[in-house]
Amino acid sequence: MTTTVNKIACFGILLLLASHALAADIYVYQDRSGARLITDHPRHDPGYRLVKVYRTGDPWDAARDQPVQGSQLQAVPSPYDDLIQRTANFLQLDAALLKAVMHVESAFNRYAISSKGARGLMQLMPGTASRYGVVSVFDPRQNVIGGARYLRDLLKQFDNDTRLALAGYNAGENAVIRHNGIPPYSETRRYVKKVMALYKKYVNKNCDGAPSGSVIISCTENKNSSQPLEPRQFVINP
Repeated sequence: MTTTVNKIACFGILLLLASHALAADIYVYQDRSGARLITDHPRHDPGYRLVKVYRTGDPWDAARDQPVQGSQLQAVPSPYDDLIQRTANFLQLDAALLKAVMHVESAFNRYAISSKGARGLMQLMPGTASRYGVVSVFDPRQNVIGGARYLRDLLKQFDNDTRLALAGYNAGENAVIRHNGIPPYSETRRYVKKVMALYKKYVNKNCDGAPSGSVIISCTENKNSSQPLEPRQFVINP
């Protein structure tokens, strides 16, 4: 009976948080005593174990699932455009490519967590984050620099072949080497097509009078952005 009541309570709280956060993900944690914590902000306390992440319809979240030619897979401004441009300049990367990767990887959700454990804006796996010195994976600057360095290294490894570098970013460089090209994984092949489609859109063709072919991270300010919501959380005893 207690278990049923707790499940009903959890469901009600999830609905409440979803209505409050609208575009936020909902995280369920469990502490050592078995108590569950439900919140719309990720926690980094060592005493809490992530149990589940509920996606709640972030307008950016559709990027991974959009067909390559989908009308909603469009170039858009993001809150991280300046960071993307500065990182690209510092590492001598194509800013439009870096943004296209971020768009498909996390849809600009700094707290994104994949089912495989990839985290942050550039969806770094723990091993990749460690390799590139990323200590706080949800810190935008650390995550973007780490992901950008990985992308740069992949481009160098594959002789600046953008498609092979993207395949390596998605499936791992060893998979690309093993298959001597883009691996025959449907997810990886869709990923490469989506990033390339967005990459072409982020390379400006005619925006605000800029020269054709110049890289434009965003043409207009994101007037629809809102102030971040205060975190809300509830504790449910086992």
